Amino acid sequence: MEHFTPLPSLLGGMLIGLSASMLLLCDGKIAGISGILGGIIQPITHDTLWRIVFVAGLLSGGFLFQLFAPEVFTFGLERSTGALILAGLFVGFGTRLGNGCTSGHGVCGISRLSVRSIVATVTFMATGILTVFVINHLVGGAL
Repeated sequence: MEHFTPLPSLLGGMLIGLSASMLLLCDGKIAGISGILGGIIQPITHDTLWRIVFVAGLLSGGFLFQLFAPEVFTFGLERSTGALILAGLFVGFGTRLGNGCTSGHGVCGISRLSVRSIVATVTFMATGILTVFVINHLVGGAL
């Protein structure tokens, strides 16, 4: 297995869980990124500032890592720009279809034992696994 990083992955998962828990416990909000971003695109009265701050924190964390540790962004993904755009559109469509994303359903929903979130997360994961298998093994990775 390539790029097996259990300790950094565990630390990242713990930080995601901690931040999602803090948002829920301190403000009663679910850390579902698609819902947070959707509330910026279609603003809700008196409920936009925390969303902007949350997304700004996500983006600034990425920019800081790029500035101070650019090697963490080095990975071998060899796909065309068109394939990446198409994949992004499919992810967006799936997020709308599933009424949420992996952070909302997978991190927050499963931890609350939501059956809907468990079904959605299993569906996300199965679809992702099947897609990778088809593209890498049946199509030959040529996209």
